[in-house]
Amino acid sequence: MKIYYEDSLPYAAEFFAGLGDSQIFSHKDVNGALVADADVLLVRSTTKVNAELLKANQNIKYVGTATAGINHLDKDYLRSRGLDIHSAAGCNAIAVAEYVLSALFVMAEKLGWQLTAKTVGIVGAGHVGTRLTEKLTALGIRYHLCDPPLADAGDTRDFVDMDTIMQCDIISLHVPLVEGGQYNTGHMFDAKRIGQLGEDQLLINACRGEVIDNKALLDSFESGRKLNVVLDVWENEPDIDQALVPYIALATAHIAGHTVEGKARGTEMLYQQVCEQFGFNATKKLSDYLPAPQPDSITLDETLSGQAQLSALVLSVYDIRKDSKQFKETIEQPDQFRYIRKNYSIRREFAALSVNTGNYTGSEAIYALGFNRK
Repeated sequence: MKIYYEDSLPYAAEFFAGLGDSQIFSHKDVNGALVADADVLLVRSTTKVNAELLKANQNIKYVGTATAGINHLDKDYLRSRGLDIHSAAGCNAIAVAEYVLSALFVMAEKLGWQLTAKTVGIVGAGHVGTRLTEKLTALGIRYHLCDPPLADAGDTRDFVDMDTIMQCDIISLHVPLVEGGQYNTGHMFDAKRIGQLGEDQLLINACRGEVIDNKALLDSFESGRKLNVVLDVWENEPDIDQALVPYIALATAHIAGHTVEGKARGTEMLYQQVCEQFGFNATKKLSDYLPAPQPDSITLDETLSGQAQLSALVLSVYDIRKDSKQFKETIEQPDQFRYIRKNYSIRREFAALSVNTGNYTGSEAIYALGFNRK
């Protein structure tokens, strides 16, 4: 069996060794001739899988993306070839939720907010939205959920409508890109909805750039409005609107999900799927390959208390300000956007670290965030 995997899949060589003849490729060089004999094709979002790529391939049996999103897969074409759509949905959900927490603590400091006095409106209650609710609950932060497709499908959680979401202090977007139809999310935040945002609110987008009309957002800023916006995703990536960047409070290059665990978990999920489809015994697991974090433990700063102490803990693992500073200082051309993503200094998730909480009375909240006990 011929297995072709994109070079951005962590530990793919280790996971797929022994399952067949494994070949690595770069998204920059991949073409139809290169993968013409592939039985299994494994990609990330940087490779578009469509008729052009697979028309010369008569043997393809499995196509999988080690990402949660599948917009780079031509679903209609793949189904016409009798191929299922395989993804790693949920692989980076924890990473994105922790990215949002970092943004919340940074913006709370900037705006003088006590987060437990604020309400978060979460749009999209799938993998990421659910992980975020767990972390907000651990911190005692109130939230509302909005997800019409899940509500209509019978999900029994309490959902609210977008009018209620627009009244929340913080709005965090975690929806897939759906263009058209009953559950359209393209330009969900159009000029009208952007106009409804108050300057005392915070909008975070860590899902898909096209969910916010970036031109309308820029127009709003240029008209003099002082909105609080955090963007990890942008329209027309990597050729984003450079004029928008200086107005964004925290700006990053689509790296919210880029933890060691999140990216490697995507590879592990594809490995499990390939083993199931082709009848192999899945004997390998993520923990076999993850490096030990350095350092592997944290001691709480006992000179701080309350939100400041929790903020210091979260930011010691991931401080979004560093990524935002680098992004704003270097992003000028599409190649730079690609370079930042490709060469991102991948961070660790909370669960990789142990915390010595000492006599801290809120230790259970820290462990509920995902940290390990020391």
